[in-house]
Order: sequence, then structure tokens, then C-alpha cells
Amino acid sequence: MSVQPHTGPLLLQTFWSRLLSIVDQQAAALIRTSFTPAVSECGDLSACVFDARGYMLAQAVTGTPGHINSMARAVAHLLEVHPVETLGSGDVLITNDPWLTSGHHYDITIVTPVFHHGMLVAFFGSICHTADFGGRPYGPDGIDAYEEGLEIPPMLLFKGGEPNTELFGIIKANVRSPEQVIGDLYAQVAGNAVGAERLIQFMDQVGLEEILPLADDLIERSERGMRAAIQALPDGAYKYETEADGFDEPIRLAICIRIEGDRLMADYAGTSVQVKQAINVVMNYTEAYTTFGIKCALAPDVPNNEGSFRAVTVEAPTGSILNCIRPAPVAARHLMGHFLPGLVLGALAPVLEDRAMAEGAAALWSTNVHGTGIDGARFSLLSFLTGGTGARSRLDGLSSTAFPSGVSGMPVEVFENRSPLVVLQRELRTGSGGAGTHRGGLGYRTSYAGLRMHESYRLAPFTDRLRTPAPGLNGGMAGAPGEFLVDGNPVDGKQTILLAPHQEVTLATPGGGGFGRPFDRDLEAVREDMMDGLVSADQAREVYGVAFGPTNEVDVDETSRLRANIVGQ
Repeated sequence: MSVQPHTGPLLLQTFWSRLLSIVDQQAAALIRTSFTPAVSECGDLSACVFDARGYMLAQAVTGTPGHINSMARAVAHLLEVHPVETLGSGDVLITNDPWLTSGHHYDITIVTPVFHHGMLVAFFGSICHTADFGGRPYGPDGIDAYEEGLEIPPMLLFKGGEPNTELFGIIKANVRSPEQVIGDLYAQVAGNAVGAERLIQFMDQVGLEEILPLADDLIERSERGMRAAIQALPDGAYKYETEADGFDEPIRLAICIRIEGDRLMADYAGTSVQVKQAINVVMNYTEAYTTFGIKCALAPDVPNNEGSFRAVTVEAPTGSILNCIRPAPVAARHLMGHFLPGLVLGALAPVLEDRAMAEGAAALWSTNVHGTGIDGARFSLLSFLTGGTGARSRLDGLSSTAFPSGVSGMPVEVFENRSPLVVLQRELRTGSGGAGTHRGGLGYRTSYAGLRMHESYRLAPFTDRLRTPAPGLNGGMAGAPGEFLVDGNPVDGKQTILLAPHQEVTLATPGGGGFGRPFDRDLEAVREDMMDGLVSADQAREVYGVAFGPTNEVDVDETSRLRANIVGQ
């Protein structure tokens, strides 16, 4: 019988460091064994550890806030249906109910209880975006949740180590890529098992019978850290709103952040109502990206866990696009959900000082292509495209970055290997970053065609900011809007389309907004941008008021004249 050691600072720090290492190993095992490129190449997943009460303690570096913070609530929902006292060693829970987890059917949540000497001590969980989950092919144009895929309520995927063969059979019979889908489910189970094994090893090494005392310390410290960060801001109500493209008409997204002492409430009253297309967001996902934005703004160094959530309340009107009612279609919920950290940062900008940030591309673009190749084999491939982030009060925005998501774009080699499509172009969009004292990040342009096919295929695009570019902040200018073209002609950015093999698809992602007045930008920074192809010489002259000589040196006299004219206008 091991002896419970004193829960002191040294053990707590060791526990925290080991948890981070364990969840990273959990994620690595999942990525290595995953069958889906969206997971194995782009990192569209999360891996987390929870205590025996279902409180989230830590998560892997790899992952997205929409998964991580949603899973913090999803575990509680799973345990309502399958209470702790009903679980045993070898059990594994599963659900993809959008309203209980991360907002659409393609994200599968798998949670494994961990037992040590017969006692439940923890849970390991993961969420992955799977290749297919039935219904209509993944796209933004579904009309209700029923046609968007097979829904699994909270169930046992394994019982006592034995697979639920009936559930596996139902899944196999309802998906287009059963090998990939079933393979990914086993990859998630394997990743959880790696996490469980490493945690038990740590407990045995230090003589722990349970982790609840350490979990309580960790959660309490995180809560204190978040409350201190909130209390450092002046009490008050801070408002911000922005506009997204939507479908038939623009979507209004509004937030009011109220700070009272060490508590913060984010309220989305005034936001547009839910729509008939699949860009609606469930409350779990709204809360996930709101709490992420708050943490980025106020307490990036505080561990993201149960404690950091306790000082924050998130509300959105029932029936709004950020708190939709079943059976609203939700497949493309990220197009709206990814705007939320920008709203948080925009609202708090007056009191953030050096942490303020302009809006970025926000909506992570993606495309789902599916069809039949020359060899007769069916293919389905989801890939991500990244735009520019907003400039910060002291730094330029990041180019081609998926913020606020944690995923990455798909390498050309993988894209061409996993589909019969050929990439014709991929490059940064010169001038797409919003001008400012600090420049917004750039988007990029990519083109491809189905040159290795002999029949048509379908493409479902997930885009926004084609009509409503990312605004600048404090005098900064908007980033460039995105473009979606087929053979050079604009097409609907949220409608599944049929394409002939020779047709060229071009997607140009949006740029981030600038921060501060462009004519206050450092002259050498403008020259370096021009030399690097990030801005054109014309843009440098007309927007930044910077002229260059015959060898691309800054023409100081002409620049002074240009900037004086801009200030005088």
C-alpha cells in the first residue's frame, strides 16, 4: 500500500509538468495512428486529462480551443448519462452530439476512465475531426442537423475492454470511408490508453493513491490567477460588434463584457438569430471560443483548466446564431465561432494597452473535395486554408495563421497524394495585410484542378470575409477580403459545387486588420515589407506615404512630403 505524500509546491509543480508531458504523449500517439489527414497532418484534434470528477486539468499543446474547451463541458454531459459509479476498467465512452460536445457531427468525443488499484482516478479524452460520418457530404449548405450525419448519443464504445460490436456495425454501415473512420476511433482509444498508462506510472513513482488533492491545488491556483487578472481591469461594460458575410444577408455579432470585481460576464445579446444554413453555433462552442479569447487577453500564463473557467460566465440568447436550437444545421459552425476571440479582444481593447489586437481573418477556411479518381477509387479530403491575423499594438499580425484555431494548413505533397487534384499555385497575397503602424498578417492564394481525374467531382467550400473584411483598430486599415473563384469567376463561397477536372479553383484567404495609423509606421519596416513582397511599392507610397529611390532606399524628402500631405488631408 503506497503512502499519500504531502501535497506541497514541489510535488504540485512536478504533477503539473508531468501532466503536460502526458497529454502531449497522448496527442502524439493519436496523431501517429490517425487515418485522417485533417488529424495526422493538420492537427484538428484535442487531447485532455480530467480528474475523477470530470474537471479538466490540462491539455496537449496540439489542439484547437473549440475542441479543448468544449470537451471540458462534454465530459460532464457524458457523466450525467453514465455516472462514475457505473463505470469500470476497460470502459470507453463516445458521443458526437453537437449540443453536448464541440458543435458538429464530424467531431467525435471519446473519453476513457482510468482506474488505479480499483479506484477511478482520472479520465483521458480526445476529440478528432473524422473523415466522414454519414449524412450528406461535409459542407456548409445542409438544412438541418438530421441530414448532416449520424448522431451518437452518450454511449459505451467499449465495455470492460470489449468493443460494442453493434455500435461499430452501425457506424460502418453509415459512413463512406469505414476504414478511415473506424481506424480513427481506435486511434483515439489508443491515445487515451497511452495517457492513462503514463499517469499510472507517475502515480506509482511518487506513491500517489489519487490525484484529487493535487487537482484541487491546481484548479484553485488557476482560479486565483484568472480572478486576479480580471480584477486588474476597471469595472465596467465594454462593447464591440462586427459583421460576417453570412448567406443571404450579413450576420451581426455583438458582445458586451461586464467586469465586476474578480468576475467577468460575456453577453452576446444583439447577435443575429439562427439561420437556415449550417453556420449556426451551439452554446458549448460559443463558450469555448469566448473563454479562449478571454484567457488570451487577460491571463495567457494561467493554466487553462476548470479553475480558469470559474470566474467567467458566457451567455447568448437562445435561438441566436451563437446559441442555436435543435435541429439547426451546424456543420460549418466554426465560420462564426472563430470570430468570437476577435470580439473579446475588440471589446477589451480600451483597457488592454499593449495586449490589444485588431480583428483577423477569423474564419478558418476549409474545403471538402470528394469524387472518384482515375483508378475508380473514391476520395474525400478535408483541407484547411489560413488567413492573416490582426496586428497587435506592438507587433505586426502573423501571415497565413489559423488563429484562433490551432490547426495548420495541409502540405501540397499530402494534398496531391491523398486526392487526384494538382496544386497549380500557392503564394502569399501581396498587400492583403491591413495597413497600420503595425501591419495585419497576409492571407495567401492557392489554385488547383482535378487534372488526374476523368470525371467531375464536388467541392464544398467553407469561407467568410469575402464581403466583410477584417477591420483595423486605432486608425489601422482593413485587411483584404477573400476571394473564391472558378476559372477566374467569383462563385458562392458556401455552396457545394460540381467541377469538371480541367476547371481551376482559386481560393485567396483574407488578410488581418492593421493597428494604428499607417503613416506612423517605421520607414525601415515599410521598406523591408516592400523588399519582401509583402506590400507593393505603390501601396507603400499611397497608403504608408513612403517613397523609394532608384536602389530601393527610402527617399526621405519625398516621404516627408507624402506624409505631410496625408496628415493634412
